[in-house]
Amino acid sequence: MPSTHSLRSERSERIAYVSSQLLTRVSLLTRLLASRLGGELSRTEVGLLNTLNGGPRRITELAELERLKQPAMTLLVQRLEQEGLVSRQRHADDGRVVLVNLTQAGSIALEDYRAQARVALSAHLAEMPDEQVEALAAATETLAHLVNVLQRGTSK
Repeated sequence: MPSTHSLRSERSERIAYVSSQLLTRVSLLTRLLASRLGGELSRTEVGLLNTLNGGPRRITELAELERLKQPAMTLLVQRLEQEGLVSRQRHADDGRVVLVNLTQAGSIALEDYRAQARVALSAHLAEMPDEQVEALAAATETLAHLVNVLQRGTSK
């Protein structure tokens, strides 16, 4: 029977492995999938639309969330506004505040992108052995939990 020390050491090694590999692998998966989908939207644009899917946001907040400088975010919002995917409106309680909203066309474009991604992923997943698909299903649930933990951590 393994000692408590060896179990802790094994757990620490697993945590170190996941910490060093997860972001790299998820980023690569995202880039590979986006390049296969092609389409009219960039990964940055899709990320912004996805963020706005949760509700209207200020440009400064969007810049922080998407890790862009505010001038770059302003230009991105202007471009998406010209394409009809987002709109800007003054805040009802404070006219100095401008909120960026996802339009119906933006919602449709985001859902189209997600549908294309599902089809592409499904095709590749269908080629994998059942055990690996099951492992990915479990990992997907675990990733959802990790996202919740990270979101709670950033709201403090």
